[in-house]
Amino acid sequence: MPEVQELSQAAHDRLSSEYEQLTTVGRVDIARKIEAARELGDLSENGDYHAAKDEQGKMETRIAQIGAVLRNCRIVEAGDTDTVSVGSVVTVAYDGDPDDVETYLVGSIEERRDGLDVISPASPMGLAIIGAGVGDTLSYESPAGGLLTVQVVSVGQ
Repeated sequence: MPEVQELSQAAHDRLSSEYEQLTTVGRVDIARKIEAARELGDLSENGDYHAAKDEQGKMETRIAQIGAVLRNCRIVEAGDTDTVSVGSVVTVAYDGDPDDVETYLVGSIEERRDGLDVISPASPMGLAIIGAGVGDTLSYESPAGGLLTVQVVSVGQ
């Protein structure tokens, strides 16, 4: 059974729009490119044809990926800004270096926004910070081994 991904309404809407665009306009555009390349002659040495087929393969892969996410997702409401939840933008300071702060978006990679690294709610850090509030100090086992401690500096949307 596929894993259910939690998505914000904004990410769901963006993915639905991308899926619609790719399955309609995108497929028509690729078909035109392939047809135009076929008219150029010998397909075995036709760079335009091979490039268009490669582009088609990448687009179909993205369509399948988005389709799977949309079929297996649960839309989560944006939480308050007092606690970390899926869709939150959280800034943490690492123990031992309070000046070393990093800001993350908590959620699916499909939630990504410019300039923010994404952490999965199912990752060790994600599991530790979900439900935490500003000022909370949390420890978790890093994937590389060892205990890491962070303090939540801010929570936003």
